[in-house]
Amino acid sequence: MSKNKNNQAIWSTRLKNNTSSLFQRVGSSIDIDKKLYKEDIIGSIAHVEMLFRQKIISFKIKNKIIYGLNKIEKEIMSKKFEFNRRFEDIHMNIEKRLFQIIGEEAGYIHTGRSRNDQVITDLKLWMKSASENIIFLINKINQTTLNIAEKNIKTIMPGFTHLKNAQAISFAHYLLAYVEIFNRDKKRFKNNFENLNENPLGVAALAGTSFNIDRNYTTKKLGFKKPTNNSIDTVSDRDFVLEFLFSVSTCSMHISRIAEELIIWNSNGFDLINLSDKVLTGSSIMPQKKNPDLLEFLRGKSGVSYGNLFSMLTVLKGLPLSYFKDLQDDKELIFKSNDNLVNSLKILNEILKNLTPNKKKMLQLANSGYITATDLADYLVKNHSMSFRKAYLKTAAIVNFAEKNKKNLNQLTLTDLQKIEPRVTDDVLKVFDLYNSVNSKKTYGGTSFSNIKKMITKYKKQK
Repeated sequence: MSKNKNNQAIWSTRLKNNTSSLFQRVGSSIDIDKKLYKEDIIGSIAHVEMLFRQKIISFKIKNKIIYGLNKIEKEIMSKKFEFNRRFEDIHMNIEKRLFQIIGEEAGYIHTGRSRNDQVITDLKLWMKSASENIIFLINKINQTTLNIAEKNIKTIMPGFTHLKNAQAISFAHYLLAYVEIFNRDKKRFKNNFENLNENPLGVAALAGTSFNIDRNYTTKKLGFKKPTNNSIDTVSDRDFVLEFLFSVSTCSMHISRIAEELIIWNSNGFDLINLSDKVLTGSSIMPQKKNPDLLEFLRGKSGVSYGNLFSMLTVLKGLPLSYFKDLQDDKELIFKSNDNLVNSLKILNEILKNLTPNKKKMLQLANSGYITATDLADYLVKNHSMSFRKAYLKTAAIVNFAEKNKKNLNQLTLTDLQKIEPRVTDDVLKVFDLYNSVNSKKTYGGTSFSNIKKMITKYKKQK
């Protein structure tokens, strides 16, 4: 391999004409994949160390290459490195600079390696780190949520179905629902590591290499669990990309759901929560407005994540084995989705830290809409030997009576109730107490105060 004296691409000896400026502009990925410089350098160092161990290159060449790579990393970190679209991607930009620093010996860096296995190695290393960061941010959200829940175990609010008052719950119980949701999101990212931990390095372009390389060494050196099994599959595989994009999309969807709820609850019609001015914006024309713009931002960003997932699915659906230029699009989709999710998680955590429940309004709303009707039906089943369906009909008649007389259930007298079900005694009135209603749901997973305390303790022990 000759030193690249003419500032040309490495394949210029094969191609008679220079690549068109248009293709250089649209075909170059350096503006995107330069984010992988650390992973590329780490992978290259592991590769040349392996080449030396296998007596493929000399000790002198190994050290010169590693010296050059470390120098390049410092240049990039100090923003002294010049990225050039002519050299297409991060791999060739680094190699070009390596030639400038150490000379001919730089040509040994690509022995037994292709950009095809190189780029997948870089990407998997980056995605492992990105996934760990996402898990860290999810943990921060869960911790914030648990802190709020712990202070609101006995804060009563209506639980909704169809956005209508359904049953009384603890606000803490509602919050713990999202802890559970985000724990599943975290689990999805953790599960992705099984495929991310397969080392692609060493399969070369698609067929493997004739050099006596040691893929187990680079696997251990780079923190993978095992080498990939099939060279063709390795350079073609982007399943791990889909898994990551799906995990991001699912987590983004959950963020969108809680954002939508908080938008509704912050509206004048509900007024169930208060948000600090730190996470609100104003209006350009209406001086009185305080808008939950950040929550709307979170809701909107889920669409971007969905789009990136479907873009990648579309790229892959018609590709034969093995490598094609189409696959270059994976990195932009991954980076954008990751950045969106990271920003969304940080914003959501900040919003939660600046959120307080309007306890008075929550209790007021919970006392409307005949929310203890199911408790009354359960009482009739337990105390008067009724089937639930018969109790349901009796309760519906009592609700109709209350509605006709413009009363809530807790405003009905024993006499009112006995007009419809003569057998009830004054203990039935306890059923309409919201605290009793919430605290009666003692089955595992229910909203009782004791259950909530146990779950908070359980979640705090999880990592």
